[in-house]
Amino acid sequence: MNDQLVNSCDVVVIGGGAAGLNGALMLARARRSVVVLDAGAPRNAPAEGVHGLFGREGMPPAELLERGRAEVRGYGGQVVSAEVAGVERAENGFEVRLADGRALRARRVLVATGLTDELPDVPGLRERWGRDVLHCPYCHGWEVRDQAIGVLGSGPLSVHQALLLRQWSADITFFPHTMAPPSAEEAEQLAARGIRVVEGEVGSLEIVDDRVVGVRLADGELVPREAVAVAPRMVARVDFLKALGLAPVPHPAGEYVPSEAGRTEVRGVWVAGNVTDLSAQVGGAAAAGAAAAGQINADLVAEEPRAAVAVYRGGGAVGER
Repeated sequence: MNDQLVNSCDVVVIGGGAAGLNGALMLARARRSVVVLDAGAPRNAPAEGVHGLFGREGMPPAELLERGRAEVRGYGGQVVSAEVAGVERAENGFEVRLADGRALRARRVLVATGLTDELPDVPGLRERWGRDVLHCPYCHGWEVRDQAIGVLGSGPLSVHQALLLRQWSADITFFPHTMAPPSAEEAEQLAARGIRVVEGEVGSLEIVDDRVVGVRLADGELVPREAVAVAPRMVARVDFLKALGLAPVPHPAGEYVPSEAGRTEVRGVWVAGNVTDLSAQVGGAAAAGAAAAGQINADLVAEEPRAAVAVYRGGGAVGER
């Protein structure tokens, strides 16, 4: 199901994941006209289930999103399949241009487009991403508990990732890959926790019968592993905001859009979810979407009396809302 695009609305929500849909739900329940624009490329699509979200533990991501879309529509919100090409300032708000040439006006914008995972260029990583190649032990650690896990060095958080995964398995091997070897302090911590360090560049993952069976080093050595963890570089999807002067800033884990309780430095534009929070948890993203929606509605509520007073003083009729 895909709703017909309207010409204007109170709030346009760009991104139809947990943050965007929960924000749209709250706004629709507040009797705001809201349109969700969803490009249909959820980050967690490869995963079998959503974890750490009470009441929905293990639910397939696609099912969770379909329920969310139905709930938004149930309160009069619209969900439109579309890719946003750009957002520009316009009279009384913003103009949102779509990649197919369509456009709509909105008084406020909530950006919940999430992020892109940039993985090391190692054959096999992308193919098994979200399955037996993982990044978040809180999301997938239980599913690989007590297995032989390899941690691929990819950035400043990799040693921490190896130490963290030790909570789920006693069989952890750390591959620095192209990183510098662990410092003396890090090496001592890894050794004290029984984490083996295998130096040398990783050539590929060994995949047999659609599952990871090992890490193949560039020199040909195979280290048997049942799962591999890697910390990707996470980059916010916000290229379409360039015309507003809003761009992501560097972070040790990648890039994100800074905000204060969801409010960005651009008046009228809010962000929620992974685009501004690289902890990248579904529950946290959904909560942030709801919180941002409340802030947006409050902002509109503060604006509307000013316009109503101007009409009232001019002798015009006062609207219900």
